[in-house]
Amino acid sequence: MSLPVKVVENDRAKRITLRIVPGGDGLKVTTPGHVGDDEIEAFVERNRNWVASRLARMPGKISLEAGATIPYLGVEHKIVPTGKLRGVVEARMGADGAELHVPGDENTLSRRLVTWLKQEARRELNEAVARHVAHINVRPKQIRITDTTSRWGSCSTTRTLSFSWRIIMAPPEVLNYLAAHEVAHLKEMNHSDRFWKLTRQLCPDTDQQKNWLRQNGAKLHAVSV
Repeated sequence: MSLPVKVVENDRAKRITLRIVPGGDGLKVTTPGHVGDDEIEAFVERNRNWVASRLARMPGKISLEAGATIPYLGVEHKIVPTGKLRGVVEARMGADGAELHVPGDENTLSRRLVTWLKQEARRELNEAVARHVAHINVRPKQIRITDTTSRWGSCSTTRTLSFSWRIIMAPPEVLNYLAAHEVAHLKEMNHSDRFWKLTRQLCPDTDQQKNWLRQNGAKLHAVSV
């Protein structure tokens, strides 16, 4: 199996590092600025077995199609087309468990479902951010919903908070932690002890939810859109 390799030079890097892109679609190699192509190729080759073992443990791709099951707010939901051309996506309880009812032509099912999931992510994140900023004296300039695979959230120097829409598939407690994490960056643009202290003040179960995201995040990135 071959994977695309993206090489990123970072003058602050002390050594070459290798990371599998979330979802298993490629490799990211970060290097100091003086590293040559031959050294990078040799490094990747030396780590071939490590990459293979990690890929073997990664969850398989999940397509957004009728009958597939994806998590929504931490609960597995079966995707069920309604057969109706009009309507909105709805989360319902069916005879065999939770379901996501999606209207429209099945050729547009994936697009309609992702649009709805992004809307739900924005709604939930707006509420979570509002809860947390009520405890500090800084407000975000704006909140953006993205599909980045490099991080779950970020806070820019212009006070823009960005979040991956995929967090809507995680349990609400995890989404709440992510919102607290980025809101804390409005005060502390670092990962210092002060930052983590503030994050835990906003979200007392920070360590538990951070660990959940570390262990289960790959499954959320496995949802193919």
